Amino acid sequence: MVKLNKIYTRTGDDGTTGLGSGDRRLKHDLRVEAYGTVDEANSCIGLARLYTEKEFPDIDAMLVRIQNDLFDLGADLATPDTCKKLDYEPLRIIDSQVLRVEADIDLLNEKLAPLRSFVLPGGSPASAALHLARTVARRAERHMVELVQKPDEIVTPAALKYINRVSDFLFVAARAVNDNGAKDVLWVPGKNR
Repeated sequence: MVKLNKIYTRTGDDGTTGLGSGDRRLKHDLRVEAYGTVDEANSCIGLARLYTEKEFPDIDAMLVRIQNDLFDLGADLATPDTCKKLDYEPLRIIDSQVLRVEADIDLLNEKLAPLRSFVLPGGSPASAALHLARTVARRAERHMVELVQKPDEIVTPAALKYINRVSDFLFVAARAVNDNGAKDVLWVPGKNR
């Protein structure tokens, strides 16, 4: 259970932060960048929900679940799999969370016409906000993929799948709130030459 009595601790004043394992890392460490960017994507989803909460309640409910899962993902990334014995079982993203997002994508995608061009972010405030969240989720994914390449750094396969599916979901949701794609703004290659 999380208990926050005091917001500032002064332990990070030296430019480090504590991981769930108790280890300290510099605040610009790639692992910290990864879970920090997941948090940023979560905040962008919170902004998007200002537009989905009343007008698109089904999509909003999906976004609420994703926001909660993104905290799980942050906890997963903040507790690296080490040889160190922990006093608790670390929270990990699991395959059922990935499958649930896939089911949500499939549900929304059923109503969308196939694309014949890339979509420009926009069309409506809800769509623009969801596209912003999507691009931040993709950045989090890039950090996670980079982290996997480092020796002695582990990111679980389910965590990588999850962030990939979230950005896919956000793309499909952005189209869904654009009148199921009817209000999408399509890219016209070379239009302004």
